[in-house]
Amino acid sequence: MLSDQTGQVYKLFLLSETLLATQQQAVLQFLGAQKVLLINAEFARVDDRCATLRLQIGREHLAKFQLSCKLLAEKLAVDIVLLSSEQLTSKRKLAVFDMDSTLIKVEVIDELAKRAGVGEQVIAITAAAMRGELDFNQSFKQRLALLKGLSATVLAELAANLPMMEGMQTLIEGLQQRGYKTAILSGGFNYFAEYLQHKYHFDYAYSNQLDIENGQVTGRVVGAIVNAEMKVSYLQQIAEKEGLDLSATIAVGDGANDLAMLAAAGLGVAFHAKPLVREQAEHVVSNIGLDALLYLIAE
Repeated sequence: MLSDQTGQVYKLFLLSETLLATQQQAVLQFLGAQKVLLINAEFARVDDRCATLRLQIGREHLAKFQLSCKLLAEKLAVDIVLLSSEQLTSKRKLAVFDMDSTLIKVEVIDELAKRAGVGEQVIAITAAAMRGELDFNQSFKQRLALLKGLSATVLAELAANLPMMEGMQTLIEGLQQRGYKTAILSGGFNYFAEYLQHKYHFDYAYSNQLDIENGQVTGRVVGAIVNAEMKVSYLQQIAEKEGLDLSATIAVGDGANDLAMLAAAGLGVAFHAKPLVREQAEHVVSNIGLDALLYLIAE
């Protein structure tokens, strides 16, 4: 169904590690039943992982359409990202990232807990906190206290063996080649954020400073906990330092403590995120590697 022609123009990105013609047709069939005007009758194929088309939609239909797109994406095991003309043409120059389960495939605090013999306890608390079921600060203190007495020698071993998220290096290098500043804003630990910063040349890294005394983890951090509010504050501080408006920023994360950061940035992307985050975030990528974000900034 076509809307009137006074709506906003959007570009729809259809993403999958192996994008099938049947998936494209299913999306086209879906669009034909929506209150949108298709500017392009068919998808333009970018490569084997991405296809795009432009459409027009009235503001009054947008929220319902976005929700329908999320539901369809889950059904088809694809990602559907809808960007407005303004979002496409914004001259972004700063990208900030959560670390655990975003840049890397694991939650570092869970991996440390396994080595401390309290893995099951900490993993359960982490999962609940990332789903938004627990207060982040309290859950963080609870988990951290269980690490007391862990030898600091495990930090280097764990850092050297961190599994990187698919497409992470390609994305970061691609952003840097395009002149972006890059930052890690993590509720995890400084040892690992700084390890990634040095290895992949991030411009900034902010995280919790793990307290170590006599070669052992004390179960405390030094300074304030990097929670959702702190992530937004760091995003604002970096943008100000770089002379950028927040509209010129990108934020990427997976947990409930990333939602505020995603909302504050000009383009916020929930990446391989928890259900609550997928539900609340405007843009969701769940079925493809981090480098897929390069499609979204190609213009």
